Amino acid sequence: MKLLSKVRTTLATLILASSLPALAENAQYRIDEDHFSIGFLVEHIGYADTLGQFLEAEGSFVYDEAANELREGEVLVQADSVFTNHDRRDEHLRNDDFLDADEHATIRFEATDWQPEDDDPRRGTLEGKLTLLGETRPVSLDVTLNKAAEYPFGHGEYTLGVSARTTIRRSEWGMTYGVERNLVGDEVDLIFEFEAIRE
Repeated sequence: MKLLSKVRTTLATLILASSLPALAENAQYRIDEDHFSIGFLVEHIGYADTLGQFLEAEGSFVYDEAANELREGEVLVQADSVFTNHDRRDEHLRNDDFLDADEHATIRFEATDWQPEDDDPRRGTLEGKLTLLGETRPVSLDVTLNKAAEYPFGHGEYTLGVSARTTIRRSEWGMTYGVERNLVGDEVDLIFEFEAIRE
């Protein structure tokens, strides 16, 4: 009986030990809201680009650092948090000419695939689906995975930095105000900079 008990204990230990790396590889990351910037650039009547931000957003993803694979990910942006440092313009952006924030409070991005570059695995293309004004369409982002290490102060947790860029045509989501008369550009550059904490 003692031998059987030892065998069971050994098997249980081996099973637990073999499962730990797998659990560690598929790590859950939570985007740090204190270090999360979402910006956009859009042409204004051909004179200059207007720079804006969304001030409220959250997100998380599952990332296997050893295999450099993104398992899943989601970012939620509060549409009414748009900010361009101009109160009247911001109110206009919130109404149904643009973001229609009362009817569509949340802008959602869902990651579907991550393809790292062959010559630089820290860079790659992130495929996903962007839901804006109730319309969901595919988008591709150019992504750079930055520093990954324990934070040097504050929370001290393992943190991954990420930079991402993409350009969309807002008219594809039904946001057409000002496009025909070239008052506001159709193309919008989106800029994401954030730090994500491993949980």
